[in-house]
Amino acid sequence: MECPRCHDVELKVTNHLGIEVDQCPKCKGMWLDHHEMDELEDRVFNEDHRKGTMEYSKRGSDISCPKCQGLMTTFNYRAYDLPIDFCDAEHGFWLDEGEEKRVLEVMQSRKKDLVRSETAEGQWVGFLKGLKGQKSPSSGGIIGKVKGLFKGKG
Repeated sequence: MECPRCHDVELKVTNHLGIEVDQCPKCKGMWLDHHEMDELEDRVFNEDHRKGTMEYSKRGSDISCPKCQGLMTTFNYRAYDLPIDFCDAEHGFWLDEGEEKRVLEVMQSRKKDLVRSETAEGQWVGFLKGLKGQKSPSSGGIIGKVKGLFKGKG
């Protein structure tokens, strides 16, 4: 396959983090077959059902798929300012130099955010359960209970 950026340079098969990818020796861009993007993400976070939507702000690309020569589409990866090109026929993804590292950073951040969210949710549930056992401040209701906490009555 030829590099979609350099055009006259053959992609070389290489191993990246245990994944066999095609890389351009000139621009250092990388072709990931469709399933290999998931494998790359799984290096950090392999809970597919919690990864969320990958493709945001789709638009036309200026490169063609190295497999079918069809014009590719660009999207912002997981709503970050990380434009990635993909083949609409699902042949794969083109990552310019360094973008594979940014994909891993995004997945690490996503994993941390989900843990933080779960922790906060658990604390909120615990807080609400604690309110059930308290006597209601004079203003009554949950709003009164929360106000009482801030006034030192809870």
